[in-house]
Amino acid sequence: MYTFKGKQYPCCASLTMGMIGGKWKTVILFHLMEGELRYNELRKQMPTVTERTLSLQLKTLEQDGIIKRTVYTSKPPLKVEYSLTEFGETLIPVIQSITNWGIFAVEKYSE
Repeated sequence: MYTFKGKQYPCCASLTMGMIGGKWKTVILFHLMEGELRYNELRKQMPTVTERTLSLQLKTLEQDGIIKRTVYTSKPPLKVEYSLTEFGETLIPVIQSITNWGIFAVEKYSE
């Protein structure tokens, strides 16, 4: 068993999928690999995700320490940006491998 941030996982793969698994977390991370984005910029990149789902996934990724949320309040309107943390940046090779495999699958096995 592996314990990470109070949660137990039966194996390392389970821990990784617990952190980045699901339909949207990896997509969010893919878009944040390029740099920080505002909420609406992420929404434009992911038009089929609901606002509620995006908000929940961002909150979970932030709680897990993978992304950071920066709020700028110096002048209206309120500005919020999301970016990868140093810990989140360690996932870039994983996300890039997933991306490369997707490209390979489409090019070689798509009909």
